Amino acid sequence: MTFHQISTSRQLLMGLFLICFTACGYRFSGSGRLPSHVERIVVHIFENRTSETGIENVFTNDLIDEFTRKNISALAEADSADAYLSGVIRTISVETISHLDQYASLERRVTVTVDIKLISKNGEVLKNFRGLSESEAFDVTQGQKFATEQNQRNAMMSISKRLSETIYKMLTDDF
Repeated sequence: MTFHQISTSRQLLMGLFLICFTACGYRFSGSGRLPSHVERIVVHIFENRTSETGIENVFTNDLIDEFTRKNISALAEADSADAYLSGVIRTISVETISHLDQYASLERRVTVTVDIKLISKNGEVLKNFRGLSESEAFDVTQGQKFATEQNQRNAMMSISKRLSETIYKMLTDDF
């Protein structure tokens, strides 16, 4: 076989490969469409059932940012939306995962649990995800309560970003 024949065979094989995956509707997870002919949604501010002040704004903004990065055309004002997305921050729990001694923590883990609901304009629940949770470890800074609280806040912000990615993928998966 000559070099030209090998090159042509590779091109033919690659073309066949692309046609097969395109014909099967192959695409990456979360790159599908919103369910039930929903084209545009409005994201309502999350309800906060925890004692963590202002965390509902972080979660709402991160979810809007995720939609903005992946599919900005899916976001709409309330009057032109096909559906609305609401969320509830149900729990935020903190547990010690390593100790300095019997009375002092070295590291803690924060876990956030949320519920998400996508509801059509006519009130039909299109998607309902309950008990979505993520955890993140953070350092306890001995003798510096403010620094430890900031570490916990940073961990919750990381959780918010990961949950936003997960929620977007779950809403747009059409397997």
